[in-house]
Amino acid sequence: MTGVQPSLSDRVDSAMQANPYLARRNLRFEAEAGRVTLKGVVNSYFQKQMAQEALRKVDGVLEIANELEVSWAQA
Repeated sequence: MTGVQPSLSDRVDSAMQANPYLARRNLRFEAEAGRVTLKGVVNSYFQKQMAQEALRKVDGVLEIANELEVSWAQA
């Protein structure tokens, strides 16, 4: 067997970990049949947008539901 493709969830997780705006954040996602739903809390609308942009280029992502919440409170 040659070149087994990583699952959509693995590709999404790798993209999020590789993004400097998202790494080490407590973000969650669900990936199924090309649809990815982002959940969690970020500190700015910029981070929310960067999360979506990071996933837009992932092979197999057809739709992104960005349900990230923006919280100005510093945790």
